[in-house]
Amino acid sequence: MTATLDGERRGSVYSAHCKCRELLDVISNKWSTMAIGAMGDGPQRFGDLLRRLEGISPKVLTQTLRRLEDRGLVTRTVYPSVPSHVEYALTPLGQDAGVPLAALRDWAERKAYYATASVASDDGGRRVADA
Repeated sequence: MTATLDGERRGSVYSAHCKCRELLDVISNKWSTMAIGAMGDGPQRFGDLLRRLEGISPKVLTQTLRRLEDRGLVTRTVYPSVPSHVEYALTPLGQDAGVPLAALRDWAERKAYYATASVASDDGGRRVADA
């Protein structure tokens, strides 16, 4: 762990024992990336997230939200009512993570065609160097 000029502590993802690898594992998960993006618009109820993240199961959404909450990226607020009302919201750390993840989601949306076109081609997009 080192400090930068602005005093922020910084690890190295290339170091085998750095805690940043655990955080990278959490935020690089496709469902985490999309859940963080969905909560970027403000607090969300579980059912709203389930509808917005098409294809995710309730079990996987629950696991994803717990992982994000455990790492300090999301807060879970239970409002006393019948039935119970639960909202999930990004913490400041989660909002901070949302910035580069938004750029990554945007890139994936713009480049998905090219990646799938490469897979569909005869050579799978692989190039052989001249001997």
